[in-house]
Amino acid sequence: MHLSKEICGQLSDRELVEKSLEQVDYFSCLYERYEAQLLRYVKRMGVVTEEEAEDVLQEAFLKAWKNLNAFDPALKLSSWLYRIVHNQAISCLRKKKSFGKDQRDEFDDRRYANLQDEAPAADPEVLERTDQNIHKMLGELPLKYKEVLVLKFLENMSYEEISDVLKIPEGTVATRINRAKKAFRQLAEQHPENLEV
Repeated sequence: MHLSKEICGQLSDRELVEKSLEQVDYFSCLYERYEAQLLRYVKRMGVVTEEEAEDVLQEAFLKAWKNLNAFDPALKLSSWLYRIVHNQAISCLRKKKSFGKDQRDEFDDRRYANLQDEAPAADPEVLERTDQNIHKMLGELPLKYKEVLVLKFLENMSYEEISDVLKIPEGTVATRINRAKKAFRQLAEQHPENLEV
C-alpha cells in the first residue's frame, strides 16, 4: 500500500503513530514529514559527509520504529525523534573521534553547502564565508555547548523542546545556553575576522 502525501498530510503526528503501530506503511509518512529537518540537524551537529549523515538518520529511524510502541504521547513526537537522532549523531561523532584521535580534519566547505541562511542576502559570498566561519567556531566548542546552540538558534527549538531532546532540566538548558553564548563570544573575540561582514 502506497500512501499519498495528501493522506499523510491530513493526519496529525499522534494519529500517524497510532496508525503506524497497526500498519507499517504509515511510518513512511512520519519519515517523509521529518526527514529533511532531521538530516539538516545531523549535518549541523558535525557529521561530515552526506552518506554519513544519511546513515545516522537511517539508523535513528530504525530505532524509532523499533521503539514506537514505547513512545509517550505526552511528549511531542518531534522532540522524541530529535532525541533519537541526537543520540545517533553523538554516537557517530564519538566513534569518529576515538578512531582518529590524533588526526585533525580540515574545514570542508561542502559540509555546510546545503544549509540555507534565511537572513536577507547582502553579499552572498561574504555571507557564505561568515556562515562557514560560524559553523567552524561551533565545531570548536565543547559538545554540550555546541548542541544547545544548534538546537536553540539553528533549529529554533524552545527551552522545553531542548530539554526533551537532551533529557536535561529546562534550567540546565538555560544555563548551558548562557555559558555557550559566552564561550562562542570569546571565540569570536579571539578570531574577529571570522565574523566580518
